[in-house]
Parts: sequence; C-alpha cells; structure tokens
Amino acid sequence: MNSSPHTAFPEPASTDDVRGLLLDYLDFFRGVVAGKLEGLSSERLAESLVPSGWTPSGLVNHVVNVERRWLEWGFLGDPLTDPWRDRAPDDGWLSLDLPVADLRGLLDDRAARTREIVEAHALTEKSARTGRFRDPDSAPPLHWIPLHLLPEYARHVGHLDIARELIDGRTGEEI
Repeated sequence: MNSSPHTAFPEPASTDDVRGLLLDYLDFFRGVVAGKLEGLSSERLAESLVPSGWTPSGLVNHVVNVERRWLEWGFLGDPLTDPWRDRAPDDGWLSLDLPVADLRGLLDDRAARTREIVEAHALTEKSARTGRFRDPDSAPPLHWIPLHLLPEYARHVGHLDIARELIDGRTGEEI
C-alpha cells in the first residue's frame, strides 16, 4: 500500500470481494491520514492544538499500534512485549519525533502487514486465544477486526481534519 493522499474512495457496489473491500477501505483511510500530514513541519507534527494533548504524530503512532494490537496480538495471538506502546505516561498518545515521510512509512508498513494477515486467513476464522483473547466468547472472527478498525480510522481522520483546519485552514480528504 502506498499511503497516497489520493487513494480513491472504495465503492461498495463495485465488488463482491468483501475481504478486498475491507482492505481497500483501510487503505483509503490510511491514505487520508497520510494526506493530512503532508506539508506539516516537524514542529507541527509534534504540536497539540487540543486540550487532550494529542499530536498528529501521536495519532499516527496510535492508529498503527491499534492495528498491530488487534491483528497481531488479538487475531494471531502473537506475544507482544508492549502491546500498548503508543500510550504516553500521562495516558495520552506517545508522539513520535519523525518527519512526514517516516510516518507515512509506518502507515505503509502496517498496511502491508495487515493485508498479509487478512489475506492469509478466512474471514470467519476466530481469533487465537493466546494473546489478547483468552476465552472463546471474547475471541472475534477475523472479519470483525477490520470492521472495528474502519470506524477507528474514520474517527481519527475527523480529528486530523480539525487539527489541519486549525493549523492552516485546509480541509477535505485530498489534502
């Protein structure tokens, strides 16, 4: 996945491939996140404009780690030494001191890993019970996880919309 800010919005009626559609929607939202970062200085990436204190770089760190938690720790059951590595000591999101290109790289790497996992398993396969989930009733099937990640991304794209508008007045999905 190339987190291009110009990724086309996937039209649900255009395919019967639910797996592909879920992955395309995730790619779209990652692309919008990446587009919201374009042109921001290192200072702006690390600056909070809201009382809760999150920063654009912290938001990217958060969404990348949410995907990691749900798919690697949750679905695969892989042991993660620090599943909550995006949390700051004050319970906010840990900001990263990285330029836009590196933040885009994190999004692209996560997209590739997500696609690899989702394409390798049946959407009806239940999550492992060795990581995040320990009992059969709490272990969701794979299809539930991208459906959970989509509103997570959409919500945070809205946060970036507001931050970007406050920074320089730019709005919309294609910035």
